[in-house]
Amino acid sequence: MPIYEKGDVRIHYEEAGSGFPLLVIPGGGLNSTVAGLATHPFNPFDEFKDEFRVIAADLRNAKGGQSTGPLEVDRPWDACTDDHIGLMDHVRRCPRGLRVHG
Repeated sequence: MPIYEKGDVRIHYEEAGSGFPLLVIPGGGLNSTVAGLATHPFNPFDEFKDEFRVIAADLRNAKGGQSTGPLEVDRPWDACTDDHIGLMDHVRRCPRGLRVHG
């Protein structure tokens, strides 16, 4: 179980494949976990691992997740963004640009 740590924050993540990094943010709001990807219509690890280095993480303090950290009440979603950017830096493959399609 890989963990990214920064201060009091511990982020559980999983990765598969190789190539350009693809950050997958599991849906589910406050229930956003890597394990939850198993209930999605397709598994992004299986779908994209042949072309990308697929990386996904539990949201900080998500129900049923393994990531923990203090709740930043003034900026809760910004803190989650910080976690994802920090994780990409941690795996040393941070893309120069972030594109979101949805």
